[in-house]
Amino acid sequence: MDAVQSLKPGEGLRLLATFRPVPLLSVMARRGYSAELKELDGGEWEVLFIPAAEASPTVLVSLGAEEAAAWPDPLWRIDLTEQEPPAPMEKVLSLIELMEPGEVLFAVFSEESRFLGAELEKRGHQWVGNLDASKRAYRMLIRVGGEA
Repeated sequence: MDAVQSLKPGEGLRLLATFRPVPLLSVMARRGYSAELKELDGGEWEVLFIPAAEASPTVLVSLGAEEAAAWPDPLWRIDLTEQEPPAPMEKVLSLIELMEPGEVLFAVFSEESRFLGAELEKRGHQWVGNLDASKRAYRMLIRVGGEA
């Protein structure tokens, strides 16, 4: 992951692995890379990660969050890029407990959480998220809903 973090925009990566790196394929796809896999002798793999052509970033939203542009500016901001899971999710869930309904939190993560969006929705909150332009951080706006 250090090599992935050090990639500059437009750079690719050649990886030699002793196994087919399935989890890394989805991580790199979310960061905007396609993968070419080639099985080598002895069960090893060569994977070329190639940056995809620039496209508009995919924005994911919770149900009913389409009007996020009309949300108030975030009163809360938190950078969780240096935290290892599950700490980022735990910190966000703790922080929104302190917030009033309608307040907005801006959070930055090192990667997209597979579980946070569903947990926020279960608790009655709305969210909007996408990768930043460098594809190195996942940004999320969270609007607190329901009763405080």
